[in-house]
Amino acid sequence: MIDDLRFDNQFTKSLPADSQVGTERRQVEQACYSRVKPAAVAAPRLIAHSAEMFELLGLESAEILRPGFVEVLAGNRLLAGMDPHAACYGGHQFGNWAGQLGDGRAIALGEVVDVNGRHQMLQLKGAGPTPYSRTADGLAVLRSSVREFLCSEAMHHLGVPTTRALSLVTTGEEVVRDMLYDGNPRPELGAIVCRVAPSFIRFGNFEIFASRGDRETLQCLADFVIATEFPHIEDPSPRRYASLLREVAERTADMVVEWLRVGFVHGVMNTDNMSILGLTIDYGPYGWLDDYDPNWTPNTTDAQHRRYRYGHQANIAQWNLVQLANALYPLVEEVEPLQDAIQHYAERFQTKWSQMMASKLGFSSLDDSRDQSLADEALSVMQVVETDMTKFWRQLGRVDCSASLDPVERTKPLLESIYERESATHPQISAFVDFTQRWAARHRELGANDVERQMSMDAVNPKYVLRNYMAQLAIERAEEGDGSMVEELLDLVRHPYDEQPERNQFSLLRPDWARTKVGCSQLSCSS
Repeated sequence: MIDDLRFDNQFTKSLPADSQVGTERRQVEQACYSRVKPAAVAAPRLIAHSAEMFELLGLESAEILRPGFVEVLAGNRLLAGMDPHAACYGGHQFGNWAGQLGDGRAIALGEVVDVNGRHQMLQLKGAGPTPYSRTADGLAVLRSSVREFLCSEAMHHLGVPTTRALSLVTTGEEVVRDMLYDGNPRPELGAIVCRVAPSFIRFGNFEIFASRGDRETLQCLADFVIATEFPHIEDPSPRRYASLLREVAERTADMVVEWLRVGFVHGVMNTDNMSILGLTIDYGPYGWLDDYDPNWTPNTTDAQHRRYRYGHQANIAQWNLVQLANALYPLVEEVEPLQDAIQHYAERFQTKWSQMMASKLGFSSLDDSRDQSLADEALSVMQVVETDMTKFWRQLGRVDCSASLDPVERTKPLLESIYERESATHPQISAFVDFTQRWAARHRELGANDVERQMSMDAVNPKYVLRNYMAQLAIERAEEGDGSMVEELLDLVRHPYDEQPERNQFSLLRPDWARTKVGCSQLSCSS
């Protein structure tokens, strides 16, 4: 039962609190968080929940039928042991220091000890104002909440490190938003997502105290993170904070490689959106590549400079780690170990990237220069003509490598990934044929078994990703009171590598109408 959840609030027990309680907007000094309660909502209604997360927390899905259960997920009812609060942090936004930011529309309820004995912070996004809301209302709309709920679970099942989502509820109240920032605000249905993670601490949590010269609180936070999340760091010297940076750098490299593997673009890689645990956090204007374009960003705010474009994410992650290194410097007071940690990120990323690309191509590694050349060629050929990234990689696994096959016939599965294939030119088609011939010849040389190769490639090249147009269709139905497509997509993304023939329509190329439809191409930060 939900009342039996056991809370052990390490974060609020161990770290300094704001001396003031309540939602009054203010600069919070020498404190890691402010205690604040969620705002009551009028008529909460459960739209969807994650059965896997219920199980992890020791809950049964039948709990959703109990009277008052949704009141907890909406913030209307607090359970014994909860300690609701909003965290204080700063951040670099689009490369510029933004000062104090903090949880402006997220309120953590407390830390539950899960069935594995690990702490999981429950956090309500859209639960009302906090001291960090600045001029905003601290609320969220159904549109953005559906996207966050579905994407959190989709990423987990793709094998990408991420925060999770427990539930999605509507509030029965309207929230005014200007979706496109074009001066046309309108009321939308309010909603709340219950997010779950071992920790929601970000790079910006450290940056805010370093920016203020508050070494005491900075050290307190760093020691807490080491003790709770990286207890194997046993070095008692100040160099332990450089070891912390190295751990964060390694996890960040692994996370970004996984983003690139599945074609995910975060869209807002500000330092306040970078998890200290290397988890994907804060799903705003994200997107998956439909046609492969390394310069694509889903964020309209970033449309001019494209700072957070797909192909730049690895560099931005390193830039963000440098900002974290700067924040930790007062504790280390040595440059070299911090620089070594940043260099470790670069090396780790390159190693993981190479391993990832090899697996997508069906190779064991890219150590042979011929295999590296094929990896480079695969990325190039997808840009010769508008090509669907997800379908390209999935269909490559279906290419027959036998020597006797006609080259054009061999390439047919891969040509299914081309948009507007009928208008593709002969040189464009030839580029696909040439690549496929070389790739197949290399597999013949390696003596690969086609069945085993396809199985290994299918394990890393998903058939289904949460394309923006799919999420938008689910949003539109949910706004009309029909949450069935949210549930259908949730079930779909639980098995992204399986064939699921009854849902094959979700594996097709993005429909042409979705190219420019609002919510299906680029999105604003209010999305």
